[in-house]
Amino acid sequence: MIIDFHTHALPPQVKNNRSRYVEKDAAFAEIYSRVKAVIATAEDLIASMDREGIDISVVVNYGWSTHELCVETNDYILEAITRYPQRLYGFCAVAGYHDDRSLAEIERCVRGGIRGVGELRPDVQPPETMTPAMLEPFARILRENNLILSTHSSDPVGHHYHGKGAATPEKLEKFIVNFKDVPVVCAHWGGGLPFYTLMPEVREALENVYYDTAISPFLYRPEIYRYVRDLAGADRIIFGSDYPAIAQARVLGEIETAGFSAEDREMLLAGNARRLLGI
Repeated sequence: MIIDFHTHALPPQVKNNRSRYVEKDAAFAEIYSRVKAVIATAEDLIASMDREGIDISVVVNYGWSTHELCVETNDYILEAITRYPQRLYGFCAVAGYHDDRSLAEIERCVRGGIRGVGELRPDVQPPETMTPAMLEPFARILRENNLILSTHSSDPVGHHYHGKGAATPEKLEKFIVNFKDVPVVCAHWGGGLPFYTLMPEVREALENVYYDTAISPFLYRPEIYRYVRDLAGADRIIFGSDYPAIAQARVLGEIETAGFSAEDREMLLAGNARRLLGI
């Protein structure tokens, strides 16, 4: 079995009216104002999965800036996982962490079969001004419904790319410590966050954190797989492509040549995701 834990699928109206949504949302515009930035629907994703031999994909949403855009795209993800119940799992988006509308939206999506919240943007939706007490209702909903939290991540150094943002390890660590008992998946190798697990206090704070491989070929040399395995453990790495930003096969190809044992490879491609999703 192969599970891609990081893909995107948007409604046909977004694909067909890109400029309208670019005007509505700055974070979305940073990625999709360029015509060559591909937008995929659920049907596009299923076709890619069939080509590449991928059994299940997790469709994560975006860190939209408005509640209305969250609801519109959450509706589409809920519809997609209903149409493809054996192939797609969904994560919902929220525009805030403590307002009643966002909390109610998570509960609505749980009733529709959602399995997580994200891909959140702690840089675009900064929680710095919120106390742990203010974030507790959000964390409680995640815990009570066995939801997974997915975050965007940004390297603090290196080249700029569209959508990189500023969700750097420092911001991620401050955000994650508010969700002690919630599994957190940091996209894009956590922006380098695994390297800080050499610090005992950071390792303890990140004991329930996983790292996905989304767009890894754009960011790091292939040695990253071995380094993070040695630092955090093979049981903390999850295959994610970031389709349609990159072909699912390209990331799979890197994993096949990373030099993992059969056991480690199985954990990365499916085992860790199956454990989180309860499959």
